[in-house]
Amino acid sequence: MKRNRDETIGEEGKQEKSIRKMEIVWQTPAHPAQKHDYIFHNGKRHVRPYYFEFVSHVNKRWEGKTIVDLFAQEFRGRSRDYYESAVKCGRIQVDGEDVPVSYIVKRCQKISHFLHRHEPPVMAWDVDILQNEPDVLTVCKPASVPVHPCGQYRKNTVLGILQAEYGLAPLYPIHRLDRLVSGLLIMAKNPAKADIFRQHIEAGLLQKQYVAKVAGVFPEGEQVVDANVDYNAREGRSTAEVGISNGDATLKGKAACTKFTRISTNGTHSIVLCEPVTGRTHQIRVHLQCTGHPIANDMLYLSDNVVDRSTFGTTADRAAALSGSSPETSCENHNEEYKYCSEDFSIDPMCTHCPNLAPNGYDGHEEGLWLHCVRYTGPDWVYECPYPDWASLS
Repeated sequence: MKRNRDETIGEEGKQEKSIRKMEIVWQTPAHPAQKHDYIFHNGKRHVRPYYFEFVSHVNKRWEGKTIVDLFAQEFRGRSRDYYESAVKCGRIQVDGEDVPVSYIVKRCQKISHFLHRHEPPVMAWDVDILQNEPDVLTVCKPASVPVHPCGQYRKNTVLGILQAEYGLAPLYPIHRLDRLVSGLLIMAKNPAKADIFRQHIEAGLLQKQYVAKVAGVFPEGEQVVDANVDYNAREGRSTAEVGISNGDATLKGKAACTKFTRISTNGTHSIVLCEPVTGRTHQIRVHLQCTGHPIANDMLYLSDNVVDRSTFGTTADRAAALSGSSPETSCENHNEEYKYCSEDFSIDPMCTHCPNLAPNGYDGHEEGLWLHCVRYTGPDWVYECPYPDWASLS
């Protein structure tokens, strides 16, 4: 049955008033993760959706736009209708105040977007503590878990889990591991110790060792790859540039060098010790590709014919928007198992992810890379991590 415009406006107005009356506790980055924030299901660690205030400040490009135009043009993961409703309901505010949808923003104003935040799940493996010293903590980071808050991840991070499960905070990671990489992670417990590690890194006094499971029979003897690495942030992928820069062709990437030594092989795969001399994004992965023996489960570098990550490897919101799917259907196939009842979390009437626990755009594929950090050595210290199960070839 068709409704006239007045009836529609009336119902929308009632919904907005209802949303305004909801008793919501808004979180900020200052709120620590708690044990009860996590749900474990089918081998995955999920975070119960929570209300969160995202804060940004008006820059030169945004100045002069209406508040709705700003969000519709700059944050395309949600529809214009959503942003109009969010402004009307007070879910989007300027300098802590409600504004009309026609409000024109000014430089440096604080814009708050209050959201029902859904974090992507990670594998449910433990973050095992290796050494707990007065100034240093070392852990074995599981694959699929980011080290610190980034993108859509805040509580589903190594730092979040350690704070929630062990009360360990603050911590200062002294090196980084990609989300899909596992192994040794070293963290200082105070700024002074972190600064000492930083000095060691800047002086080039650290030696790093990883193990990788690669395709094929890796050659015997030490293999050295000296090739510039050029990282494309839009595609989320690096390329290796081999050659000498000259007047006709200048290498765009950063100088990079990795040493490789075969540990074992079964004729199909090889376990390789990887010693990066430099530390570029995806350096080990792309240098192994250069040898003709990429990491055996690394879909990004097994072939040059890869999916453009600029569409499918960005945040879940953006991936859903670019796919042309509506919030209600974009995850219909792979997100069905992540639908939960009201006992697990409260459904928010304005949330574009509810009733799914995982955010729209989450593809469900969380297999970690066969790349594992095993040792870091400094001037007067050594920290190690056990080898993973996949490093034993039968």
